[in-house]
Amino acid sequence: MLAWNLPTTLIKAVKGTRDLLPPSTEVWNRVEAVTRGIFRAYNYHEIRTPILEETQLFARGVGEETDIVTKEMYTFTDRDDTSLTLRPENTASVIRAYIEHRLDQRPGVQKLYYIGPMFRRERPQKGRYRQFFQIGAEAIGSESPVVDAEVIELVIEILKGVGLGGFKLLVNSVGDHNCRPQYVERLRQELQSVASQMCGDCQRRADTNPLRVLDCKVEADQPIIERLPSIVDHLCPACHAHFEAVKQFLDDRSIEYEVRPRLVRGLDYYMRTTFEVVHGALGAQNSVLGGGRYDGLAESLGSPVHSPGIGFSIGEDRLVMSVEGDRITIPLDLFIAPLGEAALRHAAVMARDFRRAGFSVELVEGKLKRVMELANKLGARYTLIVGENEMAAGRYALKNMASGQQESLTREEISARLAVLD
Repeated sequence: MLAWNLPTTLIKAVKGTRDLLPPSTEVWNRVEAVTRGIFRAYNYHEIRTPILEETQLFARGVGEETDIVTKEMYTFTDRDDTSLTLRPENTASVIRAYIEHRLDQRPGVQKLYYIGPMFRRERPQKGRYRQFFQIGAEAIGSESPVVDAEVIELVIEILKGVGLGGFKLLVNSVGDHNCRPQYVERLRQELQSVASQMCGDCQRRADTNPLRVLDCKVEADQPIIERLPSIVDHLCPACHAHFEAVKQFLDDRSIEYEVRPRLVRGLDYYMRTTFEVVHGALGAQNSVLGGGRYDGLAESLGSPVHSPGIGFSIGEDRLVMSVEGDRITIPLDLFIAPLGEAALRHAAVMARDFRRAGFSVELVEGKLKRVMELANKLGARYTLIVGENEMAAGRYALKNMASGQQESLTREEISARLAVLD
């Protein structure tokens, strides 16, 4: 007799990852379908980049002193000694693809969007996972504040389109290569006397990357951060005019916003316009999305031409969490209950034809009482009973599961009845 070595422990999903199951996936699909429709309206086209990239792409693009690069990336050495990383964000990948495939030679602003998984080894918490999903977009090839306002408008339309309300738009300008260095030096000087009172990360950043201190989320550090100089007061004339134009275009669109001078975002490539949307349903970590302008990123990654851009990324996990209270389960149009072997074969062909016509159909054999109970549990709108008598007559018993009414109908009449479903 054979002795099987059965496993003693159950294999579960890796910490910080999760399985997305029905009916929650219906909400995900609805969010993505609405989003794709809005992207089409704004003439954005989908780009799909590899999940794996060379590590140097993120070190150069995201910033070597960012938490993402120093603490959170999943990095390994491949067999050819190349250092590879699971993408922690997608803007750098999109710009890499833009440069590699010379998209700068195509006419007009390149409007690209993506939907897919990213990976960061963060501490799992409400709405934050180590494998998480982002919906994002990049508009590459223009420095105009009109484009900034349109991108922000696009974001607002997506949030409203998926049914999210009660959110707040925060905006800021972080200057450019002309005015930001002077502000950073002023910030470094101010931090010298107070950094020792702040968290360990801020103490390190005070010298290496002072601007990132403003992005600190430690509650105890906030009073100190509020007293630091505001970057809005140190913008050069060109950046000031750009920011004023962005705000004017938002006002023209009746888009409400709050200027948040401490908003710098967590990535080094941002310049000028930055923005974030927060929502109260997500607790302390309440950011739904963030974005901004990155006019020098392409050049830092080797672009032969100036390729200014602006983009955003939506945390899809957190967005779905915010709207999931309005979860809608997609109903089953038709449940077919065949009575006997011949009826099963006949019903299988009928099921195929109804599916081809665009209806959702479930075919289950078994005792009539049991399958009718199952039809109820599955939320079927109609149940079709197929037996020898129905096959001979060419008319089938169609039962409305909500009202209990049952009719004898032909295939054509059944199709017509299903066609008027919402």
